[in-house]
Amino acid sequence: MTRSKESNPMPLDDQLCYAIYSTGIAIQRVYKPLLDEMGLTYPQYLVLNVLWRDDEQTVGGIAEKLALESSTLTPLLKRLEAAGLVRRTRNPDNERQVVVALSDKGRALRSRVGCLGEALLSASGQSPAQLGALNRDVRALRDALYVHTGGWSAPA
Repeated sequence: MTRSKESNPMPLDDQLCYAIYSTGIAIQRVYKPLLDEMGLTYPQYLVLNVLWRDDEQTVGGIAEKLALESSTLTPLLKRLEAAGLVRRTRNPDNERQVVVALSDKGRALRSRVGCLGEALLSASGQSPAQLGALNRDVRALRDALYVHTGGWSAPA
């Protein structure tokens, strides 16, 4: 059976979803050596970023900000705790909730992550203004898609 030209999928390079997906992977490759020096994975870096902005959050709150399931975060949080970067405690007002807080070591790590942005600027050859505009455009697309699908609400 032959397929008509109209039913063939677009080549990957012509699909926005693939461009965004593969760009995310490329950015993580730029970040990897720097994160390795800090003893972090990219997902751990994202969790720490959430906590650096607003410390002492529930697992559910962190999961919501990262558009993840709480069950996906738990093993990652256990590794961050084993590394001494966060503390996990039960919420005394609601024993079902686990509250995650930065340790002194986790707080101190914040000052070392500025190099990630510098590495991305250098590797991309883009200006801060160009990357900022791209970031705004991609976030606007993400937010519109989530509004359409009734999913995740973007962090403030």
